[in-house]
Amino acid sequence: MNNEHSAQSPSWKQEVVSFVKSSALLIVVYGVIRLYVAQPFIVRGMSMETTLADGDYVVVDAISYRFNDPKRYEIVVFRTEFLSDQNSGMYYIKRLIGLPGDRVVVDGDEVRIYNEITPEGFILDEPYLDPRHPNTFASRVDITLDEDEYFVLGDNRSNSSDSRFWGALNREYIVGKPSIRLFPFTDITVYRYNTFSQASL
Repeated sequence: MNNEHSAQSPSWKQEVVSFVKSSALLIVVYGVIRLYVAQPFIVRGMSMETTLADGDYVVVDAISYRFNDPKRYEIVVFRTEFLSDQNSGMYYIKRLIGLPGDRVVVDGDEVRIYNEITPEGFILDEPYLDPRHPNTFASRVDITLDEDEYFVLGDNRSNSSDSRFWGALNREYIVGKPSIRLFPFTDITVYRYNTFSQASL
């Protein structure tokens, strides 16, 4: 009695079917990760210099804001179709300055925040601003944010289209926040947002 077992090689059709199934699964997994977990973005323009430069490649955490509210000082990526139909499919990257319920007053280089915690107001501490990029925006902005509204500014205030010009950003347009910069390779950065003295205000 022959107890040996023989294994039959799968046919090429079976191999093709297996390859297609594996490829489809990888595509689905990639799509879920890209849509709900992390998305790659390339920075375009100078509005966030010197924190982020034109051509920087960042990976955006797209899941945190599904469970937590955006915080002051965080850098956020958001959709821009609310600005005009021509902006559909475009994204901006800015720093989050004002939170829902805040009154934000921008006067030259000074940003002052008024809210329930500090009704007398406080001047925003912004150590990330580069003195080589002075603010040339002359007009005064005074805005009170409604529920789910945020005020965003570029770190390079003289070269940024932001809430000073087009008003509040609604939370529904926020995609996420950069978690890591992968390019340029000489400046790989993991972003943390609890480094500023007023981050919890």
